[in-house]
Amino acid sequence: MRHALHALKGLAPSLCGKALRAAACLSAAALLAGCQGLARTGNSAMVRVIDVSPDSPALDVYQGNNAVAYNLSSGTVTSYVPVAPGHSAFTISPAGSRRPLSLAEGDLRASGRYTVLVGRSLADMQPILLADHVHPASTAEASAPLVRIVNQAERTGPVDVYLVPAGERLTAVAPIATRLEPGANTGYIAAPACTCAAVFLPAGTVPSAGLAAHIGAQLHYAAGEARTFILLDPQTESSILQVITADDEDSPPEAR
Repeated sequence: MRHALHALKGLAPSLCGKALRAAACLSAAALLAGCQGLARTGNSAMVRVIDVSPDSPALDVYQGNNAVAYNLSSGTVTSYVPVAPGHSAFTISPAGSRRPLSLAEGDLRASGRYTVLVGRSLADMQPILLADHVHPASTAEASAPLVRIVNQAERTGPVDVYLVPAGERLTAVAPIATRLEPGANTGYIAAPACTCAAVFLPAGTVPSAGLAAHIGAQLHYAAGEARTFILLDPQTESSILQVITADDEDSPPEAR
C-alpha cells in the first residue's frame, strides 16, 4: 500500500512544466498483529488504522481484547488486517497501556474494508470508523477511479477540491468537491482516469492567474482504484496544508 504526506505549495496558472515538490514518504513502522501475508477472506472484515492526531503519544488499537495495531505515531497508515465482523468497538490507548483514550465503534460486514481514523488533538480525540470501497473482483465490472476526501484541518476551514490533469490549467477544471467543512468527508467521488494533481483552495475562491493555492504531486488514477486524501492543518502558522494519501483499493493489473 502506498501512502504519502504531501507538502503543498503555491500554484502557478498552468501545471504544465511546473516542478512539484516531491511527497515525503510516511513511515508505516507500526507493528501489526499477524499482518504478514494476509489475504481477504469471506469470513473476516479487513481493518486498517490511520493516525493523524497531531499531539498524541504512540498509540495501540484494540478490537475488544485483540490487538489491531501497535505503537502508532502520527502520520502512520497501517496495512489492512483481518478482524471479526459484526458490531465492533475499537479502543485507542497509549502504547503499552490498556487505558482507553477514545473509542470508535460500528458494524463491520464480512469481506468489507474499513479505516479507523484517529484524528484531532489528544484533549479532543475523536476516532471515526470509515467504510472503505471494495471494487468488484471482475475487471470488466471495475468502476472509474474513486477518490474520497476527509477534512481534518480544523484551523484551515472549508476547502474546494480539484483534480487537475497534467498540462491543464486550474482555471479550465471544475472542482470535484466544494465547501468541504472540517470534520466532513466527501464519500467516494468518481474521478477521471488520468495523471492528475490534487489541488485544494479555500472554499469559494475563484481560481485565477497568480492565485496562491496548494497543490500535491501528480498521481496516476486508473480504473479500479480507490484513494483517500486526509487534509491536516499546517504544523506551524508559517507552514502549509498537509495531505495524507492512502490507497484503499489498487487497480487490477489489466487496468494499469
